[in-house]
Amino acid sequence: MPNWLNLSLNILIYLIMAVGLLGMIVPIYPGVVIIWAAVLIHGLATGFAVLEIWVLVVITILMIAGTLVDNFLMGGKARQAGASWLSIWGALLAGLVGTFAFPPLGGIVAAPTSLFLLEYARLRNSQEAWAVTKGLLTGWGLSFIARFFIGLVMIIVWAIWGVR
Repeated sequence: MPNWLNLSLNILIYLIMAVGLLGMIVPIYPGVVIIWAAVLIHGLATGFAVLEIWVLVVITILMIAGTLVDNFLMGGKARQAGASWLSIWGALLAGLVGTFAFPPLGGIVAAPTSLFLLEYARLRNSQEAWAVTKGLLTGWGLSFIARFFIGLVMIIVWAIWGVR
């Protein structure tokens, strides 16, 4: 591949990765998946050798971890605050439906709102329901930090491979 084409490809990949990181700041789309897709595009365009396949495996594992960290941290913090499993699953489902039914912010509003309403219906106490919802929101903040860090690590791993 000519140098100018390789440079152009690398710039495009970095721009796509920057969009992925933006998706973690404003959780509208799955940023770690965007970063992973950029790495896959780069690998398909430049060819995979043995080392590159292992780099893709590492980045794939990081992508999976980054997509699961939300559920574990948000649900875990809500559970620590006293949420029932039924309410946590209800909030997760509401978040998914909200994301697709009312993009881009539907899921962001639906998950904590439904958790509050489900916990209020269960506990009949708005202060306790709010405490559980704050737990979910705390987990959301922690998951942002974790996802952003995972995204940066993915980009650094790719940069080590991609710059060669």
